[in-house]
Formats: sequence, C-alpha cells, structure tokens
Amino acid sequence: MSSYSSFAEFYPFYLSEHGNRVCRRLHFIGSSLVIVVVVVALLSGELRWLWLAPVAGYGFAWVGHYVFEKNRPATFRHPLYSLLGDWVMYAQMWRGKVSF
Repeated sequence: MSSYSSFAEFYPFYLSEHGNRVCRRLHFIGSSLVIVVVVVALLSGELRWLWLAPVAGYGFAWVGHYVFEKNRPATFRHPLYSLLGDWVMYAQMWRGKVSF
C-alpha cells in the first residue's frame, strides 16, 4: 500500500485511477445525486433519507471502478483522500479541467 504525505501528492494517483470516461461520468452522476439527496432531505426536514447519500455516491462510483475502470476504488486504501478527491474531481469536471 502506498503512503501519501499530502493530498497534493495523492491527487495525481487518484486521477490516474479514473482514466475511463464512463467511470468519471458515473462519479459525476453519483456526486450530483449526493447533493440532491442532502438538499432535499434538509429542505423537507426528512433527515432519515440522508442514508441514501452514501449509497448514491459510492454505488455509482464503485460500478464505474469494477465494471468500466477494472480497478479497486481508492476508497478502501485512502478513504479521506479519496473522498476529497471525489469532490475535487467533481469541481474540476464542472470547470472543464477534467474531461467529462
């Protein structure tokens, strides 16, 4: 298992694990659904629905990794950096810095 001393050191590895366009798109869909679930749960006051957020986020991402990328998600080895990587990549996809 590789050890990273910072997120800046980890992020290039994270991006290399997301070379498949379908995998990136599934991450994007999952992250978008996380936002929708959280906003709807908070606005409706139905906080019990928050359990769907990780299911949507990780479900789409893991399908992307196992089916399209053919690798093991970095979440299992680097959970915090991987979570941060998801959101940085999501923001960069919105800004066109990572291809959609």
